[in-house]
Amino acid sequence: MSDELETPPFAEIVNGALEFTIPVAHRMGVTAVDVRPGFAATTVPIEGNGNHFGVMYAGVLFTVAEILGGAIAIATFDNSEFYPLVKDLHVFFRKPAKTDVRAEASLPAEEIARIAEEAASKGKSNFTVHAVVTDSDGVVVAETEGIYQLRALGK
Repeated sequence: MSDELETPPFAEIVNGALEFTIPVAHRMGVTAVDVRPGFAATTVPIEGNGNHFGVMYAGVLFTVAEILGGAIAIATFDNSEFYPLVKDLHVFFRKPAKTDVRAEASLPAEEIARIAEEAASKGKSNFTVHAVVTDSDGVVVAETEGIYQLRALGK
């Protein structure tokens, strides 16, 4: 048996952080379900997140997708040296969501390498995350395009 502590799965790290760093998302029920280098998926339930006409509130759809940029950064880059932030995010509502939803996004290896090199040399690096939000039937209900930044601690 190893004396070293195992690193918990990234989804567990993100979910633990949400409770304290973005409590409103935690209260919505946003949950990271798959987080690994270059990829993240989150879910949120319809229950408690509806609006005045019985579909998911637009702000909840925004939130379940926006969380992905930070989740990907946590799993992909050195958190002892860098932190992520969102600079801009555009949401495109495609269809009303009447069920729980799932949001997914990924970054290709070449983009990860570029971000890491630029952040190390310049103290920060902008990157774009495209997310797709689907309902429980796989219907696309929203898409987002976010500009995030990986920034060196202390910058």
